[in-house]
Amino acid sequence: MSNRWEQLQTGDREAVWHPYSPSTAKELFPVIRAEGVRLQLADERQLIDGMSSWWCAIHGYNHPVLNDAVKTQLDEMSHVMFGGLTHPPAVALARLLVDITPSELTRVFFSDSGSVAVEVAIKMAVQFWHGIGKPRKRKLVALRNAYHGDTYGAMSLCDPVTGMHHLFGDTLTQQLFAPQPACRFEEKYDAQHLQSMSDLLTAQADDIAAVIVEPVVQGAGGMYFYAPEYLVHLQALCAQHDVLLIFDEIATGFGRTGKLFAMEHAGVTPDIVCLGKALTGGYMTLAATLCNDKICSGIDRSETGAFMHGPTFMANPLACAAAIASIKLLLSHPWQRRLKEIEKNLFDGLEPARELGSVTDVRVLGGIGVIELNSPVDMAKVQPLFVEQGVWVRPFGKLVYTMPAYVMNSDDVATLTSAMVNVVAQIQ
Repeated sequence: MSNRWEQLQTGDREAVWHPYSPSTAKELFPVIRAEGVRLQLADERQLIDGMSSWWCAIHGYNHPVLNDAVKTQLDEMSHVMFGGLTHPPAVALARLLVDITPSELTRVFFSDSGSVAVEVAIKMAVQFWHGIGKPRKRKLVALRNAYHGDTYGAMSLCDPVTGMHHLFGDTLTQQLFAPQPACRFEEKYDAQHLQSMSDLLTAQADDIAAVIVEPVVQGAGGMYFYAPEYLVHLQALCAQHDVLLIFDEIATGFGRTGKLFAMEHAGVTPDIVCLGKALTGGYMTLAATLCNDKICSGIDRSETGAFMHGPTFMANPLACAAAIASIKLLLSHPWQRRLKEIEKNLFDGLEPARELGSVTDVRVLGGIGVIELNSPVDMAKVQPLFVEQGVWVRPFGKLVYTMPAYVMNSDDVATLTSAMVNVVAQIQ
């Protein structure tokens, strides 16, 4: 093992605390460079990155177009407060987001991360109802097995039983929950699939501000794909009961499901949409919450006459510049065709896992490939096995999954999926 590797490991253990890990976590893999779809470790090994940095580095790493965008912006300004000021990258990005999303979404509120975009959406919904004289409407409805983030408001919308935040349950705002859609992506919708949601809204609509869902794909709550038609009927139900509809597109936005936004599978436009992750191509943290004119008008009529939120690094110019470059780069290429190729490669490569006794399901949608096991994986055992195979895959719970960068070629996808099947075979 190289001296540099040892130094990084030692320094990390002495001072750094990693996510979802004990403070004494020992099995760490120092990265010193990232290029394309590969991570270079300090011991000179290279790994094919199957996670695209928690799903956001859709163009791979060290992309010259994104690099140039950030460098150019850095020469102008790195940051300026957004209260009372504006700047070209923020205006350009907001206009771009309005242009590529459904026409009803007309306003963009920037924030720092996906979780905060959800917090903003919650506050928009609650303040809207205050503004139009219905302050009693302040509860939100989420789905079972949902995941919407790690901050407090977002945690309150994650599944309180199966989610990762149950330890905080007694301290969270108590929200309402409806069953996970029973109709899988390839299955036909039936009215009974929305019956529990319908009963809930019928009984408590006077107290409900909004329903929030991850459209088509429930991400960190289980990588579950459900029928788009569910969203069509959900929108109608929300309109019937005078309840707002929020889509959390943080994980699904910018092409991940094979559509630019997952809501396009259903042809449905909500009142509020949350975007993040791939927004900047994985270069910087940035999120956006988009809403329609109705929301803006209601909030403007509220007691304060202004939306009460303002992150310090809101609309950071460097991040906005990276986002503009990333979106334009995505749209300038035949990305739909590439996602179709990746989808087929993922399906072909992961299909052999169905024959393994420990596997309960294999599913693929767009740039998402999932092997679901019948019991949780032992991360301490599994993570080094993937590194030995030359890939970076980080499972959670019962799921061994991948969300590769859109630039990954067929050979690398084959190596990635082969490693996933091989590791699952070893641990069954």
